[in-house]
Amino acid sequence: MSLLTFFALHPVFTREAFVRHLAEAGGKAPNPATVRELLRYHQRTGRILAVRRGLFATVAPGATPESTPVDSFLVGALGCPGGVLAYHSALELHGLAYSTFEEVQILVPRSQRGWTFKGVDYRPLRAPEALGEAAMALGVESMDRLGMDLRVTSQARTLVDVLDRPEWAGGWEEAWRSLEGLRLVDIQEVQDYLERLRNATTAALVGFFLEQHREALGVNETDLTDLESMRPKGKHYLSRAEGGRLAKRWNLIVPEPLWRRAWEELG
Repeated sequence: MSLLTFFALHPVFTREAFVRHLAEAGGKAPNPATVRELLRYHQRTGRILAVRRGLFATVAPGATPESTPVDSFLVGALGCPGGVLAYHSALELHGLAYSTFEEVQILVPRSQRGWTFKGVDYRPLRAPEALGEAAMALGVESMDRLGMDLRVTSQARTLVDVLDRPEWAGGWEEAWRSLEGLRLVDIQEVQDYLERLRNATTAALVGFFLEQHREALGVNETDLTDLESMRPKGKHYLSRAEGGRLAKRWNLIVPEPLWRRAWEELG
C-alpha cells in the first residue's frame, strides 16, 4: 500500500499506525528520523495536518489544512488510546441526539487532559468507579466510521449513562428528548448494567423514564417490577435544588419539568 493510499484510507491516524504501515511496506521497522521527516514533508505539502502530538488528519482532495473537514469522533477516539465514545457523543453516533454539540466525550481508562481542535472540545472522562475494570468493555460495541472502527457505548448503556450523568449529555431536556428517539431497548442489558453501576437513584430514574415510554419501547410490567427492586429504600431527590414531585413507585422526587415536559410548553 502506498502512502497516498494509506492517507486515503485513514482520514485520521496516529503516529503508531503510520509507523506500522511503513514497517509493513518496507519489511522492517523504519528509522525514527525517516518517520519524522516523512510526517514533516507531508505536512509542509498540505497532504496532512497535525491534530495534536502523535495524531494527524488527512487533508481532503481540493482542500487546504485550514478548510478541510476533520471527523471529530475519529479525533476523539484516536486521541484517547483505549477510549470509548460515550454520553452525548454516543447519542449522536446512534442517531438519537436532539442537538449537535461541538464537544466530544470519551471514556478513558486513565486520567487524560482534554484539548480543542477546529472549534471542537474533546473531553476525556473517567467512568464511574463502581464499574471497575469492566468500564471499558461492558456495553461497548464497534461502529464503522468512514471505514474505521470506533468503540462506542451501546444504546442500552447510553440510556443509563446519560440519565446517570445528564450534565455530559447537555442537561435534562437534551437527554430526555434524545432518548425519546429510541425505538427499541434491550431491557436485560439495561438491568445488567444497572446492577454493575450500583446507583439506586439512577436505577429509579431509568425506571421512571421507561415507565413513561413503555408503549413506545415495548416495556412490560415485569421489566418495570425488576427495575423497581433496584430503587432507593427511601425517598430520594433527583435534584434537591430543583425539588419536584414524588414518583411513588420509584421513591424518586422528580423535577416538575420532567413530569410535564416543560420544553414542549415553550415550543
